[in-house]
Amino acid sequence: MRLPHALKPLQHPVFRSLFIANLISSFGTWMQNTGAGWLMATLRPNALMVSLVQAATILPYFLLALPAGALADIIDRRRFLIVTQIEMLIAAALLAVLTIAHRVDAFTLLLLTFALGVGTAMNGPAWQAVIPESVPRSDLGQAVALNGVSFNIARALGPAIAGGLVAAFGPALAFALNAVSFLSPVQALFAWRSPDRVSRLPPEHLVAAMRAGVRFVRHSQRVQAAILQISVYYFPAAAPWALLPLVVKQDLHLGAGVFGLLLGFMGVGAVGGGMLLPTVQRWFPRGDLTMAASLISCLGMLLLALSTVWLAAAIAMVFFGIGWVIAGSLTQAATQFAAPPWVRARALGIYQLFSNGSLVLGAFFWGWLGTRAGLPWTMAIAAVLGIGLALGAGRLVLERLAARAETADETADETADETPGPPAVALARAGGQVLESLHYRVPHEDRERFLAVMAELEHVRGRAGARFWQLYKDFARRDAWLEIWAMPDWGEHLREAERLSEADQAVLARARAFQTPEGPERPHRYISVEPVPPRRRRKSANARPTLSNS
Repeated sequence: MRLPHALKPLQHPVFRSLFIANLISSFGTWMQNTGAGWLMATLRPNALMVSLVQAATILPYFLLALPAGALADIIDRRRFLIVTQIEMLIAAALLAVLTIAHRVDAFTLLLLTFALGVGTAMNGPAWQAVIPESVPRSDLGQAVALNGVSFNIARALGPAIAGGLVAAFGPALAFALNAVSFLSPVQALFAWRSPDRVSRLPPEHLVAAMRAGVRFVRHSQRVQAAILQISVYYFPAAAPWALLPLVVKQDLHLGAGVFGLLLGFMGVGAVGGGMLLPTVQRWFPRGDLTMAASLISCLGMLLLALSTVWLAAAIAMVFFGIGWVIAGSLTQAATQFAAPPWVRARALGIYQLFSNGSLVLGAFFWGWLGTRAGLPWTMAIAAVLGIGLALGAGRLVLERLAARAETADETADETADETPGPPAVALARAGGQVLESLHYRVPHEDRERFLAVMAELEHVRGRAGARFWQLYKDFARRDAWLEIWAMPDWGEHLREAERLSEADQAVLARARAFQTPEGPERPHRYISVEPVPPRRRRKSANARPTLSNS
């Protein structure tokens, strides 16, 4: 049976099994969130404490996203994911047991919510990074959207179910069901055999891998654009997540069942937005669509601020959900497309660092403002701020930077001169910085074109791991130029060629056209050494790398 375009990624068995596992786990997550929010509203019924539940869930993303992404790139992702799922299972089970025993206070609830957030933060970049391994590139964008839709299907039904369960049996049952839900992804991950990532190069260390990820994002305008757009969207959008329990309890004067029902309506809007996404993407550029999604969410927030009955609040949450899933799916897909496999989890980790950091700051700020300005005014201020930020950031060039995968030109296969020679493996352990240089001969009439290529090449070197890059002009010869860049160590230099995408290779091919008339040359390479005093030279001759020109 032919699936609709929106469901096309489900025809791939690996993605289908992971999708189902994610759906079940997301059900548990939203039941947990509903129970925790309502329990805190019962234990400490003020806006700041209730917003701290949301902050405790998201704060670990802010603290751990970068190391989580680096770990997911340098170790086996499947085993890493299994460990994080088991950690969350244990934390959820402990919270359920303590709640049943009536041993939970506000501090314990925040602590175990934080522990669940730690597992989610460590799991997130790795889980998102395996999506490209389970579908063809042509289906990646909708696979990312469907992954969000699975989360929002749970958001549509999980809170509604949890609201009824909390009202009838208390929050302990919601916590217990969350613990059981983690068994599904554990089973799916044990059954999946991820493709082996074989490399002849020495393994990356955690700190070096984190630095390489930061350098890549610093030189990737496409990832930066996605991060900026999701950050300015999430800060005002944190208001409904932080304050909805109190809106239901204090403004609508209703109970846990309606709280879950409103979250359910939000999820219905999110699912509808995810299913419509493939269609609307054909009509609008990505940047315009992201801005429109932000405005739709803000419309929902404004309507929520004005709501005095549950039906109006339900309509408001539908609008909020539509914008939430479209904005999140588009910006995350842009990050997925922009990051090559070697750094994908790190790029996603940095993306989640900024996006969830924005949510954390928003949760604290709107919770603080809610205690002073009142809930309706706070929600209205958040909506107006969101509209201003959307209109200000919405015209950024996200559609130009990330709407489609870059393709290399016909010269992209000429990469032999950029690959390192066969160095001694021992140099991979040398700690010295590696300096590389290339000479160019540029006729005066080609100067502007050459400088445009060099501007691109600076980012290519940075994405491949260079910590320094500079272009020099010869004083004596008007057509002579020198490019110099530095890699942190020999191991990073060896990884340099592996990190070049097809688009990067195309830029290098254009740069080679400006090399000496005799033909492209190999880069000159040097490794730094510490000067050794004469009296110690004999002792240390075999202990340090020597200056080399390869």
